[in-house]
Amino acid sequence: MKKKKRLTSTAKYRLTKSKIFFFAVCTLSAITMVPLFLILWELVKKGYKQFNLNLFTEVAPTSMEAMLARISDSPIPGGILNGITGTLLILAIAIVIAIPVGIMVGVYLAENPKKRMAGFVRSLSDLLQGIPSIVIGVVVYIWIVIPMSGYSALAGSIALAIMMLPMIIRSTEESIKMLPTSLKEAGLALGGSYTTVVLRVLLPSAFSGLFTGSLLAISRVMGETAPLLVTALGASTVNWDATNPTSAISLLIWEFYNDPNLANLVWSSSLLLLLFVLGINLFAKSIAKKWKIQ
Repeated sequence: MKKKKRLTSTAKYRLTKSKIFFFAVCTLSAITMVPLFLILWELVKKGYKQFNLNLFTEVAPTSMEAMLARISDSPIPGGILNGITGTLLILAIAIVIAIPVGIMVGVYLAENPKKRMAGFVRSLSDLLQGIPSIVIGVVVYIWIVIPMSGYSALAGSIALAIMMLPMIIRSTEESIKMLPTSLKEAGLALGGSYTTVVLRVLLPSAFSGLFTGSLLAISRVMGETAPLLVTALGASTVNWDATNPTSAISLLIWEFYNDPNLANLVWSSSLLLLLFVLGINLFAKSIAKKWKIQ
């Protein structure tokens, strides 16, 4: 009887402690979500006024055009087409640079975990993830902008690619490690070369992790402004030439913020950028859920 009472009291104590802990976690999670919802509400409340077709089809207006629109109490003319196209161009080049390099480095780290070189590369990758973005921008300015004698979309892409590398490397390494070793051994036993097994067996099997990590890396750098200020600089027109200065949504937000006449466009541009990032994150989660690593 004493043992039963003791076990019953212990079970009640653990159940009570579990409920308290669960309530505390839910409460703290709700408190954390409050600022997020406030930010979303502020963006939607102030950004929908300028959220129209012109936002996607016209370039950014001048300060004089915006001032005249404010005086007449009408919506600010123009949009952010030059920022949208510039963002797509810079991200496309950054993806072409960062994803192949990141995947190859991640495969090397996963396949050679105990080598000294692998440990050195892993440490550099972790260090790179903590470097401020403006520092990366200044380094790329010295490497690319000065030798090319001008700002360009290519310089901005290289800066963003460097920022994307750590996340792609880590996601690739962890995805390859999650695969059973028998998968590689089976491919080698069937006569496939090591390169063939990696390219046709390991990487397709780890597709979920690779794809998700790449999308998250893209969403992380999409809103970066500091490195683009010293590399891409910005442009008032639509530009598809990677060797010329190019605008981006984040750069336009910075320009609008510094001009009182264009301040209303800050909210619509920020809302559009938020929707882009949100869409990429939701897409990444759906891919990870659909193609799980077995």
